[in-house]
Amino acid sequence: MGRRPQPHIKERLLDACADHALAHGLPDRLEPLATATGTSARMLIYHFGTRDALLRAVLRRARQRQLDAFGGLLRARPDEPYTVTLDRAWTSITGLDGRPYLRMFGQLRESAGQQLWPDFRRAATTDWLGPLEDGLRSIGRPELATLVLAVIRGLLMDLDATGDTARTDRAFRDFLAAVEHLPSDDSSAAHRSPEATSRGEPQPTRRSGPPSPG
Repeated sequence: MGRRPQPHIKERLLDACADHALAHGLPDRLEPLATATGTSARMLIYHFGTRDALLRAVLRRARQRQLDAFGGLLRARPDEPYTVTLDRAWTSITGLDGRPYLRMFGQLRESAGQQLWPDFRRAATTDWLGPLEDGLRSIGRPELATLVLAVIRGLLMDLDATGDTARTDRAFRDFLAAVEHLPSDDSSAAHRSPEATSRGEPQPTRRSGPPSPG
């Protein structure tokens, strides 16, 4: 009779593998993970089936940790402006707590990583839109979620390529300062003339986001 699956052991192994991968990067072999978990490659295969299945499980466990941690950072707080919340989130995402996730998921841009999680690039974008929309709703601008996410992703790519923390930090704070001075959605309605509104005349459509340069 074969051994019965032991879910608690599998979960413990998965957490230990995720810890190792976040600290050292996702390995392409089982041996580093076996050493980190104090078991053997054969036992990892027993619990997870194949090497790729284990690596996919490690990526998803690490991603869930990231979503839990950063989702909390992006949540609006009643005692502070949301731009302050975003500033704190940026500091954590780019700091010691966030770098292991950036390093790990940066690997998924490479061809080998994409095979492990082909849909990751789309998920890595859409996962954050909901939390950002909820947070930006606190200042009446949920439609800015795509713009804010695009700025964050772009600056993270810049930071990864250049390592220039001071410049990217300054750029993000300049962006937040611009967001603070944007009118809320209902302010444009407040500036309409009562006569035009009563006549049902079409009103100019206000563009979302800061004005484009030049």
